[in-house]
Amino acid sequence: MKGSGPDRVLNSRSSLPSNCPDFLPFKVSDIGRGGLPESRIWTLMLLLGTCLLYCARVTMPICVVAMSAHFDWDKKQSGIVLSSFFWGYCLTQILGGHLSDRIGGEKVLLFSASAWGSITAISPLLIYPGSAHLVLMTISRFLMGLLQGVHFPALASLLSRKVRESERAFTYSTIGTGSQFGTLVMGAAGSLLLDWYGWESVFYFSGVLTLLWVYCMYKYLLNEKEIIPPLEDLMQCLSLSKQTKVPWKQIFRKAPVWAVIVAQLCAASTFFTLLSWLPTFFTETFPDSKGWIFNVVPWLVAIPMSLFGGFLSDRCIDHGYKAITIRKFMQVVGSGVSSVFALGIGYSSSFCQAVVLASACIGFQTFNHSGISVNIQDLAPSCAGLLFGVANTGGALSGVVCVYLAGHLIESTGSWVPVFKLVAVVNALGLGTFLIFGKAKRVDVDSEYVDL
Repeated sequence: MKGSGPDRVLNSRSSLPSNCPDFLPFKVSDIGRGGLPESRIWTLMLLLGTCLLYCARVTMPICVVAMSAHFDWDKKQSGIVLSSFFWGYCLTQILGGHLSDRIGGEKVLLFSASAWGSITAISPLLIYPGSAHLVLMTISRFLMGLLQGVHFPALASLLSRKVRESERAFTYSTIGTGSQFGTLVMGAAGSLLLDWYGWESVFYFSGVLTLLWVYCMYKYLLNEKEIIPPLEDLMQCLSLSKQTKVPWKQIFRKAPVWAVIVAQLCAASTFFTLLSWLPTFFTETFPDSKGWIFNVVPWLVAIPMSLFGGFLSDRCIDHGYKAITIRKFMQVVGSGVSSVFALGIGYSSSFCQAVVLASACIGFQTFNHSGISVNIQDLAPSCAGLLFGVANTGGALSGVVCVYLAGHLIESTGSWVPVFKLVAVVNALGLGTFLIFGKAKRVDVDSEYVDL
């Protein structure tokens, strides 16, 4: 794609085969800051959907201490339950991205949300009837990960087709703040519900809100014809001719592709580790502290920092800076600077100091949205969903290892310092790879397309 400024708009059909109809229901050319009000409504709804995704995802980290006491789980057993989410999460990333590239990310988002919202709402009812509480909760979290795994690949596919390159960072950062906002909402509301009504109420609250979002999407933004494409049209999209296939062999031979995959893998796994264990760290290290403070403040700081990172990134590109230079700078902040504060958390001597360091760490991590997250869309907008799925699959797998390893390190050493050292080391590996090999030129435009 050549050109610059507002005129450089991704055609929503440009990366679809000519014999495959465009299922996307938008009546605007993009979902970014420009366009008609409908584009802003979609951005808001996608932001809200991401928010609810994380509301459901962090129910377990928030409730794990209370549930461990109730069901008599030790740290290793808690680690099994927490990490089981990522086993499921890694299995549907590629499939979700592929389906989104073919039939439209909004359909994939809606179907998955209706399923994981239902599972969240009924989780307490699933684990009480029998005595195998650990097994049942592990299965529930596995299914949750399985269904949530398609969300971000679907977003990447959707935004790569509908957003100008010069607006991708801000748009993705805006929608990406849903992860912090969701953690913030559940950190505040979940902590209060946990104290007032018990851990079961946290699951009910999150699940019901998600199902309400699904209903609003179906009722006001989509219709049945748009959600369920004709079978014949769907088969045309899945049965592509050799000439219209994406050149996967060429794409996966490119060093920048593997650089962004490794960087995404490392950033995702460290974020998952912090997301899973920070509530337990504060609860055990500072037992007299209020849960709503440490479950809210870091994510409250992260929201404006994510928006600022996206705004700064797009402004720099608009003023003539190379896209890859800005992507790498954002990643230095997102992985490098955040790791410095992560290391400090383990050595904090007071609750206030720990909250400040955790807030800085989580806040600077949001710059990843303007770095590697949008770099995937730079490299291959025609198959961004599947490529993001590959990267996030690696992140989920390493997230399983890191989350479980963190629990093992805490149990065996009796200290939290090794956990934050693990975060810093993994971040350094991803950052170094991206700085050396990362680029922002398209790699999916070869004229000769071959099967993988």
